[in-house]
Amino acid sequence: MALQWVILTYVVAAEALVAVILTLPSPKAIKSRIVSLIALILQPLLFIIPFAAFQLLDIYWKNEHRLVCTGAVCTAAERDRYEKSIYKAQRNAVLCVGACLLYWCIFRICKYYSEIQSMEEVEKRYKDQ
Repeated sequence: MALQWVILTYVVAAEALVAVILTLPSPKAIKSRIVSLIALILQPLLFIIPFAAFQLLDIYWKNEHRLVCTGAVCTAAERDRYEKSIYKAQRNAVLCVGACLLYWCIFRICKYYSEIQSMEEVEKRYKDQ
């Protein structure tokens, strides 16, 4: 199970880097090439949405079937392990939601940029007429 979270962590880091690259100011020619390249990559990377959703379902299922460690029955080590598992589940849930949110942000940035380009082309045609 740890490999899945490592993969998701790397994907979120890559998505954050791409989002930063997309939002940095750059010359129009370079920006259009970057956006077109990322737009081509976005469709195959859509696998992250069902992958993150499956991981969220896994977190939910484990949370519902987790043994509750409260009261005087548990030792200190068991209580620490229980709290650590809760914190890891919360971290992983934030990671899943972050992966979906970053993917959506990158998609919208590319879509807005392509719409801006098409509007600029229409404006240029009207100016030429």
